Amino acid sequence: MQYVDDIAALEALYPAPVASSIRKVADHLTPLYWTWIEGARFCVLSTVGPDGVHASPRGDDGPVVRIDSPHMLVMPDWRGNNRLDCLRDIVADGRAALLFMARGTNTTVRVNGQARLTTDDDLRASFAKGDKQPATVILFEVREVYTQCAKALMRSDLWAREDGANLPTVGQILSDMSNGVDGGAEYDRNYPEYAKPRMW
Repeated sequence: MQYVDDIAALEALYPAPVASSIRKVADHLTPLYWTWIEGARFCVLSTVGPDGVHASPRGDDGPVVRIDSPHMLVMPDWRGNNRLDCLRDIVADGRAALLFMARGTNTTVRVNGQARLTTDDDLRASFAKGDKQPATVILFEVREVYTQCAKALMRSDLWAREDGANLPTVGQILSDMSNGVDGGAEYDRNYPEYAKPRMW
């Protein structure tokens, strides 16, 4: 098998970038990028650290991030499984990227930048949901923002397909990985009610 391990060799395999793919890149949130991101309830946070790379889905019942300025996004770290993969990376390295998605459009918006964590009491309290607050808040400095080519979502027909019924459930995967100690049909059956009081 041949591998591509040289940048010049890689670039020789492809035509030059489409001109508009370069022109659409901004180093801050323009008004239209601001509007787009403010309307997104879901994104994927990607990070890099000493143990490798990680990607974590992030979602909320309103905007998934708060826009503090054209150069700063703020994201509460709501309750999850406490693996802390991305958060460890942010503490160790800080390089991060966000991929915003919105149901019903094949457009995605990518933001690259530098992230930091804070436990600032006032900032945490500003995200409160009832008596619950995030343990930390991610401060994301915008370095690049641009729309991503829609072809991947078009090829997959992501929003029109219903593939879940044909995929293994989390309960099945947990049972398989733990030799039956965790998971199973009961896990799948009970998880929606288990998760409801633990969303924030």
